[in-house]
Amino acid sequence: MSEDVDADAVLDHIINLDERYPRQAYCFVMDALKHTTTTLPVRRHVSGQELSMGIREYAIQQFGIGVQLIFQQWGIKGTRDFGEIVFNMVNGGLMRKTDEDNLSDFDDVFDFKTEFETNFEIKVDKSRLS
Repeated sequence: MSEDVDADAVLDHIINLDERYPRQAYCFVMDALKHTTTTLPVRRHVSGQELSMGIREYAIQQFGIGVQLIFQQWGIKGTRDFGEIVFNMVNGGLMRKTDEDNLSDFDDVFDFKTEFETNFEIKVDKSRLS
């Protein structure tokens, strides 16, 4: 993203064009991208699948058991919605993509019910219980 771009104004414009997702969803995806890239051994471009998995991990860290409720409030029903948000930001100049990146890269990367309900674990640091 260019230093000259007013990210808030661009985001306002994106939301005016596509009202499906609130500002919080866009900000969360940007934060999740930052989280995802910082977990890599070398900073590089991430694919839609990698970003989706990074969003999953970051969402669980940030929202715990409330992930699905928050995503539901934001209109996010599946990983395709992450792609819609990302490509809205790409089109607005807030994110970049390569020629190989496609919206379909975000299709069905994982199932929300499986990841956020069935396989969900609350991890407790037992050393802090003493």
